[in-house]
Amino acid sequence: MRKRIAILGSTGSIGTTALRVIDGLNSSPGKEGKFEVIALSGHSNVKLLAEQVRRYRPNYVAVSDVDCVEEFRRLIEGLDVKVLAGAEGLTEIAGLEEVDTVLAAVVGVAGLSAVLAAVRKGKRIAIANKEPLVIAGQLITAEAKKYGAELLPVDSEHSAIFQAMQAGRHEEVAKIVLTTSGGPFRKANPAGIPDASIEQVLAHPVWRMGPKITVDSATMMNKALEIIEARWLFDVPAEKIEVMVHPESIVHSMVEFVDGSVIAQMGSPDMSLPIQYALTYPLRLPGPAKKLQLDRLKTLTFEKPNPQVFPAIEMGFEVVQKGGTAAAVFNAANEAAVGQFLAGKIKFGNIVELVRRCLDNHIIEMNGHGQNARDTNASLEELLEADAWAKKEVTECLKNHQLR
Repeated sequence: MRKRIAILGSTGSIGTTALRVIDGLNSSPGKEGKFEVIALSGHSNVKLLAEQVRRYRPNYVAVSDVDCVEEFRRLIEGLDVKVLAGAEGLTEIAGLEEVDTVLAAVVGVAGLSAVLAAVRKGKRIAIANKEPLVIAGQLITAEAKKYGAELLPVDSEHSAIFQAMQAGRHEEVAKIVLTTSGGPFRKANPAGIPDASIEQVLAHPVWRMGPKITVDSATMMNKALEIIEARWLFDVPAEKIEVMVHPESIVHSMVEFVDGSVIAQMGSPDMSLPIQYALTYPLRLPGPAKKLQLDRLKTLTFEKPNPQVFPAIEMGFEVVQKGGTAAAVFNAANEAAVGQFLAGKIKFGNIVELVRRCLDNHIIEMNGHGQNARDTNASLEELLEADAWAKKEVTECLKNHQLR
């Protein structure tokens, strides 16, 4: 097994973990040099990116923040590497002929075009960021079938479902169950949640993640986005998707088959395992993932999420039913609202409120222009327009004081 890998977002938590996984795979007996890093990309953390270039000696590097390119060039002076800039640089390395596996871990809409480029080259795409399948799930899955690309999930929940689904045929799946830890507010008094501080929101009880995804876990917007992802990744309707709170974060998700069997994938809360599985599938190899010690498990708890505390989950199912550009609006509005919260400009409770307003206003606007809000054949240009509209609409809502 020789894999030539491009990592989009190598300086983030997923990217750095992926490099650690590659180190572990390459150090295993008989596996030396089998996983080769061909290309890396980062945004503005050029110091870390330069350190990665010195260690892994990729042929190509993309710096998506064009203002940081010259500083990066100074940091790697003397090294033989082709430096690319901006979103075009991401797209170029994703489509390189010498790359067969692309790990997509770029936060936000910035990585969407790069994922499509990799799909249209028929590559294996290990998808760690939610946006491609949330915003353009139908487009990407259709193009993957057309060009013979592989879409493998890196999210721990979707990786668990993918692994569990190997136990039966697609038509035998009765239900997929996405688990969630419940975040920091699972046991909190609902009355105090809307006014939670940034520090309280970022205090996740299990996972250590970036600020945006940690906020999404607190609102459970991450689970709403995962519902949309699962609909496209596994080709299942909304009524076959369920969310279950599992605070121990040991069962990463489950699949129920028509005979009543429930297949669960278990493991320690460690992203190196789903990353490695996406890189080595269908093989399983020794790696750096922390091993689960069953004798130390006391209980495994499951409960349904409270829709009054976490209304974002129901919005996720609603967006799946609406189709069209609704998911692009949903994702972008949340991204913009989280940014406003982290900047201290709105309350925690305003995040979901802003997303709700944008979603409703978008449907009204579409119908007002005689468009079909349920049209599922949106082009990439229409999806990107919806993304931009939603971010602008968040600003307009704030400007017009449309919050409680």
